[in-house]
Amino acid sequence: MKALLKNLSVKQISFYVTLLVWLIYLFFILVVFLIDGLPHVSLLSVVVYIVGSILISYLVIKYLFEKFVFRKIKLIYKFISKSKNSMSSVDENIGITLEEVNESVINWAEQREEEISELKSLENYRQNFVGDISHELKTPIFAIQGFLHTLLDGGMYDENINFKYLERAAKNTERLQLIVEDLELINNLQSESSQLEYSNFSLKKLASEVIEDFEILASEKNIKIFFKAGADQDFNVEADRDKTRQVFVNLISNSIKYGKENGQTKISFYDMEELILIEVSDDGIGVEDKHLKHLFDRFYRADKSRARQIGGSGLGLSIVKHIVEAHKQKITVRSTLGKGSTFGFTLKKSQ
Repeated sequence: MKALLKNLSVKQISFYVTLLVWLIYLFFILVVFLIDGLPHVSLLSVVVYIVGSILISYLVIKYLFEKFVFRKIKLIYKFISKSKNSMSSVDENIGITLEEVNESVINWAEQREEEISELKSLENYRQNFVGDISHELKTPIFAIQGFLHTLLDGGMYDENINFKYLERAAKNTERLQLIVEDLELINNLQSESSQLEYSNFSLKKLASEVIEDFEILASEKNIKIFFKAGADQDFNVEADRDKTRQVFVNLISNSIKYGKENGQTKISFYDMEELILIEVSDDGIGVEDKHLKHLFDRFYRADKSRARQIGGSGLGLSIVKHIVEAHKQKITVRSTLGKGSTFGFTLKKSQ
């Protein structure tokens, strides 16, 4: 019975209530007639009476339902609807069922809950981002202020510190410049106006160029960078060469920064028919599972104390993610604490 009522429209409810009221009314009239005796009336009078009573009852009950029930439903739709089209459909069609009203309200409530949850998440992300960028900018700014004020207070005449402090101030300005340039790069990659310059190029040749650039830095920790045996076949891809180079630079740079002494970094290529999977693996410090989902966030550092010592803008992996996604591809990470990490991304294979 409950399910049946849910599937009835306001118009149908009005009709059935009218019929029910009329049947009850007719029942009592028949009882009275049986007690007092049937009056002598013509068949036409009876038909007119029946039709008239049903019609009047229906109109009265329909009016009351539309006034006190349908208007409430319309108020609900006024509150939950986003467009005038949905309101006009309610105005034109009183045939909407109570079940449909119930589903609409439930869907609206679920959507609002999702939107609120998303807004809270975005607000938390915004607050964290503002806090992180403030911290990243304050560190070099305060360092520059300290060095310059020391020099202005007489340190510039002290040959033991003047040149050294100027070098340190210059180094921190370079760090500031790096942060600003990386933020600008991410902003450009996110904007719709960002244009990638696609070309056909060799992945292995590009990776070899980057490996050569890191030879000196890698040798300081005696880290070997090489192509993985069995996954070193060369492939040509359709992508932005300069942006892809940036991806290799950031990933290999990270593998060295967080690599261990006498460690290794392996680069692998895998044919996936229409795509090429590129992986950069190291046997460094690795990352805990709880940090993996945040690795590509701006300024996120799994080991903050170690990251401060190493330096960098804290935007390297975020840039990698945005470059790969600008190519409409995906990047993934696998990592085990104490054993190392593997970053993998895909690019479109040249035909």
